[in-house]
Amino acid sequence: MTDADPPLRLDNVALTLPSAAGPVEILKGVSLTVAAGERVAIVGASGSGKSSLIAVAAGLERPTAGAVALFGQDLARLNEDQRARLRRGRVSLVFQAFHLLPNMTAEENVSAPLEIAGASDAAPAAREWLDRVGLGARLRHYPHQLSGGEQQRVALARALAARPALLFADEPTGNLDAENAAIVSDMMFALIAEVGAALVLVTHEASLAARADRRVSMAGGRIVGAV
Repeated sequence: MTDADPPLRLDNVALTLPSAAGPVEILKGVSLTVAAGERVAIVGASGSGKSSLIAVAAGLERPTAGAVALFGQDLARLNEDQRARLRRGRVSLVFQAFHLLPNMTAEENVSAPLEIAGASDAAPAAREWLDRVGLGARLRHYPHQLSGGEQQRVALARALAARPALLFADEPTGNLDAENAAIVSDMMFALIAEVGAALVLVTHEASLAARADRRVSMAGGRIVGAV
């Protein structure tokens, strides 16, 4: 990545997936650039293509047409292993459903990706980040022993412990009550600012989207507005 390369660039991206009724166009000519440190909220009705946009942008789904570049690297030119290496330590994801490993403690859930990336201080870093999200006393607890809000804070610590340059967050407060949603939102924006990561946030919460630098509206698989 050079100074001129943004963390994310989508150029006329299309995604068509098969279905029993025939091919379905999910994304239709989507173009989007996210600058370093920029926070972009993706909003729109269910089925508008928001989560599919994240899947394509993160290299989890190959587009049918168009180009996706992470840190100046064209994902179409990379195989699966190369895409994984490009994402490792530079791209993190937070999902609505937490996706914690049930047989691992909070500390192990946070330290595991750091260990995979070869970090020598994975355990201390995991403890530090769990303390930052207010869970320093819950290191040895398993996901089923934590509330939904606590599980999402573990997921947030896991995502940011590697200090990524780009965070994708897909409805990160969607499974939380209002109180826990506010806690997680405040932590996410504060820690992202500290790390300096760019953020691509999918949300149906207007108050959460309003905290972003830019709001991009989707409908029918297209970007229909931006403010």
